[in-house]
Amino acid sequence: TSFPVGKVEFLELYPLSFSEFMKAMGKERFAELLQKSDFDLATTFRQEYIDLLKHYYYVGGMPEAAARFAENRDFNEVRGIQQRILAAYEQDFSKHAPNETVPRIRMLWNSIPAQLAKENKKFIYGVVKEGARAKDYEMAMLWLADCGMVHKVHRATSPRLPLKAYEDGKAFKLFLLDVGLLSCMAHLDRRVLLEGNALFTEFKGALTEQYVLQQLKTLEGIEAFYWTNDRGGAEIDFLLDGGDVVIPVEVKAETNLKAKSLKTFCEKFRPKTAIRASIADYKNEERLLNLPLYAVETIGRRAGKEG
Repeated sequence: TSFPVGKVEFLELYPLSFSEFMKAMGKERFAELLQKSDFDLATTFRQEYIDLLKHYYYVGGMPEAAARFAENRDFNEVRGIQQRILAAYEQDFSKHAPNETVPRIRMLWNSIPAQLAKENKKFIYGVVKEGARAKDYEMAMLWLADCGMVHKVHRATSPRLPLKAYEDGKAFKLFLLDVGLLSCMAHLDRRVLLEGNALFTEFKGALTEQYVLQQLKTLEGIEAFYWTNDRGGAEIDFLLDGGDVVIPVEVKAETNLKAKSLKTFCEKFRPKTAIRASIADYKNEERLLNLPLYAVETIGRRAGKEG
């Protein structure tokens, strides 16, 4: 059949964002406060937001997992659903991908938790298999990305617009489509949910960075990159291209908010706005915005986009 050019609109579907998850849990009021940027009132419900966020890290945004959790609040049931989803993905590899690529897709896919649990989250082929090279896994990577199962975030060599023009094709971080699936693949024990804020720093903050990227993906018109200086001593977790502005975003999983890399970046490039996403409260200082992790979706408005 012919393809009706000009008569088809494409829509990208993603797992539930954190605000959609809150609504699914019957917490519409909390989602609305963030939508209205009412941070004074939102801060008074800080612990409720953090508890919901912990649940989101574990449950994620896959519709069935979120729906069943909203109904039964059963973490074991959620894990069973996530394991079934992951098993179905593995079957899809065999069913839909070229035969010769399937083992590589599987190895690459299964290496993602280990890639993200490194101090430096840049994707390294040697983690997939010793001695592995980029060209061996090119097709596998392409297949996973085209299916929307992984998100590639490239390094930008310079924080200038458009960031795409400064993309380093060889350096990138690779994220999964969903934080709940990542926590399942990494065998996150649900007891971590009860241990204060340990969850946010688990696996060297991998879940937190995955969470932030996942929220950014739902914002229209914003493309995410990351930045390191040439010596690799300073790194900005995400560099956002909002069309007419570049916004550096530092993700702090732990309570120590010192952001040396962000300071280095701001001194060198003087961005209009820099964002530090952490579990600390909302605070807008000159040129630096501390955004609570639970409010990451509001970044869209900072970049002049609706988020």
